[in-house]
Amino acid sequence: MENRELVKAAFEAMKYAYSPYSGFKVGAALLTKSGKVYSGCNIENAAFGPTNCAERTAIFKAISEGEKEFVKIAVVGGKDGKPSDYFYPCGVCRQVMAEFCGGDFEIITAISEDDYVSETLAGMLPRSFSPEKLV
Repeated sequence: MENRELVKAAFEAMKYAYSPYSGFKVGAALLTKSGKVYSGCNIENAAFGPTNCAERTAIFKAISEGEKEFVKIAVVGGKDGKPSDYFYPCGVCRQVMAEFCGGDFEIITAISEDDYVSETLAGMLPRSFSPEKLV
């Protein structure tokens, strides 16, 4: 799947964001090795702690349906759903990615379907804590 298509799916997912407190909407689209795309949006909560990011929503949806091998993810976000910059996954999302993805996992952030950048998980989270460290 081309990056542009995955970015488009992330923009579609952003429409479903529930962000009544911050007004900051985020959408994500995760491509699995099987070729399936799982989308996610951020879901806020008045207590803030239970809030879930778009990236983790997409990853958890995929895992809950038996997928555990991921190729890349596209992430878009912006105040009131209007992207104004490249917004990267938070530290918690990067750590979840480290649990399930290799260092070559591609993370795409976009302002539009035609304006996006790509980086690897290893580039965004060097020296991550991974399951192999527990052995």
